Amino acid sequence: MTQTPRRALLDTSVVIDYPANAVAEVADELAISAVTVAELHYGVTAATDPIEQLHRRRRLQLILDLFEVLAFDTAVAEYYGALATAVRNAGRDPRPRRMDLQIAATAARHGLSLLTRNGADFTGLEQALHVVNL
Repeated sequence: MTQTPRRALLDTSVVIDYPANAVAEVADELAISAVTVAELHYGVTAATDPIEQLHRRRRLQLILDLFEVLAFDTAVAEYYGALATAVRNAGRDPRPRRMDLQIAATAARHGLSLLTRNGADFTGLEQALHVVNL
């Protein structure tokens, strides 16, 4: 009998500090959000040393080669609006969490677990998606 693969979206924190064994325990198929790609591009340009920029650019290309990138499209935007409202209704300010909420919206829209190293960033979203803190 074939088992359904466990699919997950990687938060940027997991992509940057990849805990391979922990990820393998909870997911078989992985993707990243276009929002994570944007954050990683910022990380490349934020490095002031040109050699460090080169290393980061090469790592980013490897990441793009390894993982499916899920778009932030109008369907994901609808989820983002709902998640931002849920965070606000829970008494938290969604504005500083915009990027995290966009990543969470991508996971929710595609029915994926969200793997993160910063579980507190997603507090209050438990009804909308499954968050795994690694």
